[in-house]
Amino acid sequence: MNELALLIAATLAAGTPLAIAGLGLLLNERAGVVNLGAEGMLLVSAVAGFAAAHDGGSEWFGFVAGAAGGAAVAAVFGWLVVWLNTNQYATGLAVSLFGSGFSAFVGIGYVGKQLGEQPPHRVPFLADVPFLGPALFRHHPVVYLAIALVAAAAWFLYRTRAGLLLRAIGESPQSAHALGYGVRRIRFAAVVTGGALCGIAGAYLSVVYTPLWVEGMVAGRGWIALALTVFATWRPGRILLGAYLFGGVTMLQLHLQARGVHVPSQFMAMLPYVSTIVVLAIISRNPLWIRLNMPASLGKPFFPGA
Repeated sequence: MNELALLIAATLAAGTPLAIAGLGLLLNERAGVVNLGAEGMLLVSAVAGFAAAHDGGSEWFGFVAGAAGGAAVAAVFGWLVVWLNTNQYATGLAVSLFGSGFSAFVGIGYVGKQLGEQPPHRVPFLADVPFLGPALFRHHPVVYLAIALVAAAAWFLYRTRAGLLLRAIGESPQSAHALGYGVRRIRFAAVVTGGALCGIAGAYLSVVYTPLWVEGMVAGRGWIALALTVFATWRPGRILLGAYLFGGVTMLQLHLQARGVHVPSQFMAMLPYVSTIVVLAIISRNPLWIRLNMPASLGKPFFPGA
């Protein structure tokens, strides 16, 4: 029973960065912008967060720096695709490559360093409840923040006028422009907000989850977060479900290895990525399913004078 509680706890911890980054990308795509630069944003924010936490002496400095780093890279990406109307797919790939190289260069001085041990986090009273305590109530506050962010995003998108406008721009930016709304300004704000969320996710990886900096430590999580938006059919609640599913697959490999199951470690390590491909392949078999809730203008540039 204790092993199951620890597996659940590890799943929540592993799924948290995927949930936060996936939520940021969902906001981008709801506004009609495809962001393939998530991997690069996560890397930049991870090294920025680790450097700030290491030199500043507080993990919260790391989260602020990570969010700022992710937002800064997203602002450049947004300026290119929203104001200059560059190709969203090509620009996103360029941002991803830039983030990989930039983080490796900036992080040279931090390779192999670790942050000091942080005090354990416990929810008062609930942390001592048998089974539920170790599984659910002994996590870093950012784990609970991820759940709160998903709930807030669902409320924003489906219960507020601003959320309705964001979704309308993702469906038909020309109609929103005709009604007098600033499509470019709103799309840019969505991209920067999504970048800040990716920044928090990247900082969580280097400040809390590992906590150290090594080159390429994001290890494809940006691409998995991007796939989560399709898996979730652009619904916030399903982002959380998918993040924990992939987090569980990641932790299952370590759990099986710890129990002495003789499976090649390379095979176990590729399970999260194989499961991503399998899930996307299954969803893609039904065109109606994959188009469910997909913004009609996703990936399409907006020209105010057209």
